[in-house]
Amino acid sequence: MPANRDYYEILGVPTNASDEQIKKAFRRLAFQYHPDRNEDAGAEDRFKEINEAYEVLSDAEKRASYDRYGRVATSGSYGFEDFGFGGLGDIFDAFFGGTTTRARRRAPQKGPDLQARLDLSFEEAVFGTDKQFEISRVENCSVCLGVGSAPGTNPQRCPNCDGNGEVRRIQQSLFGRFVHTATCPRCHGEGTIISQPCPQCKGSGRQRVKRKLRIGVPPGVDERYTLRLNGEGEAGVYGGSHGDVYVSFSVRPHEFFVRKGTDILYELPINFAQAALGDNIEVPTIHGKTVLKIPPGTQNEKVFRLKGKGVPRPDDRNKGDQLVIIRVITPQSLTDDQSRLFEELAGTLPAAEMSGGEHQGIIDKIRSAFGDN
Repeated sequence: MPANRDYYEILGVPTNASDEQIKKAFRRLAFQYHPDRNEDAGAEDRFKEINEAYEVLSDAEKRASYDRYGRVATSGSYGFEDFGFGGLGDIFDAFFGGTTTRARRRAPQKGPDLQARLDLSFEEAVFGTDKQFEISRVENCSVCLGVGSAPGTNPQRCPNCDGNGEVRRIQQSLFGRFVHTATCPRCHGEGTIISQPCPQCKGSGRQRVKRKLRIGVPPGVDERYTLRLNGEGEAGVYGGSHGDVYVSFSVRPHEFFVRKGTDILYELPINFAQAALGDNIEVPTIHGKTVLKIPPGTQNEKVFRLKGKGVPRPDDRNKGDQLVIIRVITPQSLTDDQSRLFEELAGTLPAAEMSGGEHQGIIDKIRSAFGDN
């Protein structure tokens, strides 16, 4: 301790403080700066100061010498062991009748949950399916049924802790008698020891096995959807229940359908004649083929909605729609007859004019294509 530090100042008491005041101040500061409780830098040095000050001021002869000469001849070191502070748990035992190191009671604990991910086709995600998959999980040993000892034998009570799973050590200190409780080092808190381990699990009572599980995938799931299989996770301990298995999904893309939520997008290519004159075209859907009526004068990117031809909703089974996007295809090559017919047709058509709205729509698409806002 620095020479200029005053013992009374360290404990925060006046020079005429009573023995009870000094003792109370020391207890309060010891709790505050004990290294098991305070991890701040300098807490350990501060605690040593407090110990040293109390060791002097709590002794009548040393205190009288200190009051007269400003110092006192002391022997020994003033570390943690001088006052029997084996840990913060001992202090709690002394003042509150409890302990921070008491072994946990063997309450049933639920086993860990597991994760699984299944791969689905586009159709399986839309219509639902039954899937079988394999998981690896920890179960109670099939030979000893989780006991850990060989068949025909039983675990024995630990002689070190008498089956309590914890041991106590009595320690004398400044505050009186301390009772320090800790997990039994021999049985590790189990209260029992296994003299003849199970040959299957080597005494652990557990084994890892592979299991095949089945799950019913409802219609309309997607990659944001998760299903839970109750009780199919790893085994619990001390009689606790099994954990659960959470199943998520990945969906393979379709050849020409694109899913957006519960709607399905489909691009339908048509030629100039079909767009200009109209037509009845057979269109594929995920539910089968249907006929779509194309009215005369249909423009490129026109969207038609086929009600109820989309994906079922997993919660209420109502279906989304299929959106058919028209793509008017310009031929890349023409025969002589086709060229002649187009030339004759071109002579009868007025010059194409673009409205302001149409022009702005094309400009917006160009900007969007190049990422220009």
